[in-house]
Amino acid sequence: MWPYYPDLLDRPVPRYTSYPTAAEFDDSIGLSDQTAAIDMIGVETPISLYVHIPYCQEICWYCGCNTGAANRGDRVATYLDALEEEIHLVARHLGGRGRISRIAFGGGSPNAIPALAFVRLLDRIVTEFHAASAEIAIELDPRSLDNDWYDVLAKTRVTRASLGVQTFAPHIQQAIGRIQPLAMIEAALARLRAAHVSSINFDLMYGLPHQHLADLDDTLDHAIRLAPDRIALFGYAHLPSVISRQRHIDEQSLPDSHRRFEQAARGYRRLTAAGYVPIGFDHFALPGDSLALAAAEHKLHRNFQGFTDDPCEVMLGLGASAISQFPDLIVQNEKMAGRYRMLVGAHQLAGRRGVRRSTEDQWRGRIIEQLLCSGSAKIEDELMHRAGPALRPFGDHGLVRCSPGQMAITPTGLPYARAIAACFDAYRGPSKGTFSHAI
Repeated sequence: MWPYYPDLLDRPVPRYTSYPTAAEFDDSIGLSDQTAAIDMIGVETPISLYVHIPYCQEICWYCGCNTGAANRGDRVATYLDALEEEIHLVARHLGGRGRISRIAFGGGSPNAIPALAFVRLLDRIVTEFHAASAEIAIELDPRSLDNDWYDVLAKTRVTRASLGVQTFAPHIQQAIGRIQPLAMIEAALARLRAAHVSSINFDLMYGLPHQHLADLDDTLDHAIRLAPDRIALFGYAHLPSVISRQRHIDEQSLPDSHRRFEQAARGYRRLTAAGYVPIGFDHFALPGDSLALAAAEHKLHRNFQGFTDDPCEVMLGLGASAISQFPDLIVQNEKMAGRYRMLVGAHQLAGRRGVRRSTEDQWRGRIIEQLLCSGSAKIEDELMHRAGPALRPFGDHGLVRCSPGQMAITPTGLPYARAIAACFDAYRGPSKGTFSHAI
């Protein structure tokens, strides 16, 4: 289905959930920039909130998230106290300006905290930000969902949930440190539906240790039968020098680049044949889901949560390592939970790193976003000329099609989308940053 050109996939590239990427963040951006950006938000500006819970009941070996074990109740409780203080600080700076349209809880695993603590946290957000009408989404670990959590999800009007599934193969679950039987996922899906969660996502992975096409097919069989509204099929990024917990994974058991490519192609073919609409090359949504509708209407976007139908240009991140994004600025909170608690405990905003987005950054970012979201972009001739040498190998293989002021990724070029988008990234050098495989 897709031609395999390993030389075009050799160079690790970003996932482009922002531009500039996190590799460009530095400590020249901080508290004063964050404060000024919040103070400039207009009265009617639509805002999305992202709330980070950096804890899990169990730590999975493959995971690259900023998370730790929720095995000390006092540590989690003091973090939540600090989070509530940050909510108050940010709301005070806003002073009633802006309209909160979406609230997303991520991690880690938000359900690593007690259900009643989540209710208290959400109530604080709704009260401080006047966000009673906001749409609520949450990431969930099915291994730590209990009756209290299902009740709370129903009563708090959560409409979107993402379940970490990864694989249904027991031997692969064992190899990545995440044991969760098929029956557990089936029960979680049924109970989330009963709680009126209207859009449910499964996170699945390819490129895992000991994973073969038959294992992926088995996982896809179950996923297609269960029919979540969305499926994200990610390639596992093995970076043990950066993520120490990945050293538990046997590198020799990982599929090579060609097998990863075959697995990505198999997933795309199976899911589209089952009726899912492709969102990029590794996300999929049922035709009636808002993500698929946004793609059809060319209203798809990309932010730190991946592909989204959220049109907000302002996202405020709350919690340790959470990232806030403004049209001309990206700023990240202090990563370490202990130092984060100290900062907000001293009544300071927690922004400590980031990057200012120049006018050129903004239009390069729009090109990259358009290429990843819709497969084409309007590009000025001068920039097309400057990107020409990097683009030429993709054009020679028929993976892109260029015309004056316009470029499109061809159907066979879909798995090369990130590598193609990187041709318009002014920051990428041979040794700039550490990124995952392009597929």
